[in-house]
Amino acid sequence: MEHLDFDQELTRAALPQAVLAVLSHGESHGYAIAEVLRQHGFARIKGGTLYPLLKRLEDQGLVMHTWHHDQTGPGRKQFTLTEHGRDELDRTAEAWHRMSRALTEIRITRREKP
Repeated sequence: MEHLDFDQELTRAALPQAVLAVLSHGESHGYAIAEVLRQHGFARIKGGTLYPLLKRLEDQGLVMHTWHHDQTGPGRKQFTLTEHGRDELDRTAEAWHRMSRALTEIRITRREKP
């Protein structure tokens, strides 16, 4: 049987919600989002993963972007959470909590049985 890297699978599944959670604190650009994720235990998130995800979230109406131009360098996209994104974050956060509780209950129940 092939070994599965569950941490990688869980990271992939949680990443959209994690990005929405970062943006729930205010507008941010891609590199800053990746830094916050890294500070909270996500392995290095590469641009080839993050930027397509941000595009998908934007296509779904969960985030929007504006261009900010700096005098000293190129402009960059600043991403903001939409109301629909806030609602989706609340919904998915509750789903993660229910899943976590179910997994914990299964583990405890299995340990208690002879």
